[in-house]
Amino acid sequence: MADIDEESTRWAIEAARAADAKSGVETVVLAVGALLAITDHFVITHGRNPRQVRTIADEIERALTEAGGPKPLRIEGLDELTWVLLDYGPFVVHVFDEDARNYYELERLWADVAKVDWQVPVDEAASSPISQ
Repeated sequence: MADIDEESTRWAIEAARAADAKSGVETVVLAVGALLAITDHFVITHGRNPRQVRTIADEIERALTEAGGPKPLRIEGLDELTWVLLDYGPFVVHVFDEDARNYYELERLWADVAKVDWQVPVDEAASSPISQ
């Protein structure tokens, strides 16, 4: 089992909180690093319309930059706004519209990985944010 970087966990949690601040729906952080060699976490959320999808993606990028975090290596999907992918390397943020999220069902595909409890205070999250 691969070790998941604590820094990656921290920034994935910050991304989830930024999504939540803009009313991201059913936001989850999945610890995929044990099964997927290219990244440690997926942050998955959705917006109710294209404007909200854009707002959530923009807020995540803004909040992480403001907090001194990484900048995305690549952003895809800003033209269609059905699935915006922000690739930060150690973590990847997926901002869907509701139909695309229901269609791709990433949580079902990754149902065997641990979820990170991103709603706990940062101090507590640093000690044990990952649950089954």
